[in-house]
Amino acid sequence: MTRTYVNPWEWSKAFGFSQAVEVTRAERMLVCSGQTGIGEDGSPPATADMAEQVQKAFQNLREVLHTAGFSAADVVKVNYYTTDVDDLIAVLGPLASEFFGDNLPASTLLGVARLAFPQLRIEIEATAAR
Repeated sequence: MTRTYVNPWEWSKAFGFSQAVEVTRAERMLVCSGQTGIGEDGSPPATADMAEQVQKAFQNLREVLHTAGFSAADVVKVNYYTTDVDDLIAVLGPLASEFFGDNLPASTLLGVARLAFPQLRIEIEATAAR
């Protein structure tokens, strides 16, 4: 597979994403459901702390990717849904950089009124290809 980051402007790289990612010759693609701070038993998060919920959502995403034979390096598109855009922006950069490393997937951030459970503040949806 060949991946080409499309960035007509450089500013998005500082935020850990590309304007677009072109993928050619991919043999496999994985479309992940949105991952949240939900526990392994399906219980809602015990904390309202945005950073903790983002970390747990990334952990859950990592587990889904791993189970399918993918990794964070294979993610080409990510959507973030949040009930508090300002709070998410304040914590997302370093956490996303830690999760994705040098990978700069295409990205969208959307503010929403609520998620599946009222306690949830973040949901991360990803598409991976290899």
